[in-house]
Amino acid sequence: MDIRKTFKKWAAYQQTVRELASLDNRQLNDLGIARNDINRIARDHANSL
Repeated sequence: MDIRKTFKKWAAYQQTVRELASLDNRQLNDLGIARNDINRIARDHANSL
């Protein structure tokens, strides 16, 4: 894996965590996401790139 792809995945992970963490619990619940699932969801998203 090259450094550009690694950085792209890291940046996507960080952005996803930041965006989901900024939501309140009601908004997360509306999306069907528990607060403790944020890191897993972000990791899954980054790995899908």
